[in-house]
Amino acid sequence: MINRIAVKFRGRSLRLSVLLTAVMVSAAAAQAQGPAPASIHGHVNNAAGLTVPDATVRLTTDKNTDPKTVKWTYTFPVDANGDYKGTGIDPKTYLVVVTSKDVVVDYFTEQPFKAGEDKVVNFDMTRKEFVDKMTPEEKKNLEEYKKNAAVAIAANSKIANLNVALKQAREDNKAGNYEAALTSMTQATTQAPDQAILWITLGDAQLGVADKNLKAAKSSGKSPSDPDVQQKFTDAVTSYKKAIDLNAASKKPLPETAADGYNQIGQAYGKIGDAKNASDAYDNAAKAEPAKAGMYLFNEAATLYNAGKMEDAAAAADKAVAADPNKAEAYYIKGQALVQKASVDPKTQKVTVPPGCVDAYQKYLELAPEGAHAAEVTQVLTGIGETVKSSYKAGKKKS
Repeated sequence: MINRIAVKFRGRSLRLSVLLTAVMVSAAAAQAQGPAPASIHGHVNNAAGLTVPDATVRLTTDKNTDPKTVKWTYTFPVDANGDYKGTGIDPKTYLVVVTSKDVVVDYFTEQPFKAGEDKVVNFDMTRKEFVDKMTPEEKKNLEEYKKNAAVAIAANSKIANLNVALKQAREDNKAGNYEAALTSMTQATTQAPDQAILWITLGDAQLGVADKNLKAAKSSGKSPSDPDVQQKFTDAVTSYKKAIDLNAASKKPLPETAADGYNQIGQAYGKIGDAKNASDAYDNAAKAEPAKAGMYLFNEAATLYNAGKMEDAAAAADKAVAADPNKAEAYYIKGQALVQKASVDPKTQKVTVPPGCVDAYQKYLELAPEGAHAAEVTQVLTGIGETVKSSYKAGKKKS
């Protein structure tokens, strides 16, 4: 009997446990079937259509109207684009507000949230209802802001278009499409005549066109002194001078802009054989940007040398090496310019070159024993009976 009772008792206990488990499962199922949370998203902008700084969207069921003491049930940040979103909202009816630095700037009352709903609430403060509630002073400030903003937007759009044109013109100049750059920059300088960089780029286009015209003139037998040829170079010089003047008059003059303008003027004058003005321009470039003086003075020497102005080229080469003693090409130009005045004794056939010529050649080889002109310089020195003092030999550097 005792065994039977024990068995029955355990059986009853087991059935009771199963019953309790079933009740617990039913309760859990009932809990899972409760209302699903809602969510919210939207956009926030002020009366001018711009984003609101330090904005948050807040929800409350609190009837307290004092924003300092109200209890906010939910708070969601607004991002830099003016967008926000929030989840896990208990389905109820809320007051939904947007605040900026803890100050309420807009709101919507009696906003119902249904279970599982993703509610859209946009705070567009350009809406008539919002603007109508503004004070006369606020409305006046808003209109003034819109007016200024419109001017600024138009100016920014103009600048953007000019930057696109400038970039394209520079690419055209680089590719040798000077006529296209000339047309573009002529229009640009008409639209924004106070921008130095536009005049520099226009000058580059004009210089490219002038150079093409010079080559064509030479091919047809015209002289570089032909008025039409000269005028095209003069047009480029005028544009560069305009850029230099605008840069000098600006609040923050840029040394590189002035130097660039003078450097290009030097090229233009050099092309038409005006050695004096070319030298002056390059000298001004070196003064404008002393850190690059060696480069500008070398350009002066090269320009004058290419223009056949040998004495001027030699003098410019001296200035270039004074600014940059390691500029091998400047020594080469000096040697080449001076060797033009070499003389030959008819009796001894001995070649005599002007003072400084041999030293310039030797210095070139010292700095550039494998340079582009090393073989040529070695041949010249050997030809005039000089001993080559560098390590150059047959185009190779001795070990």
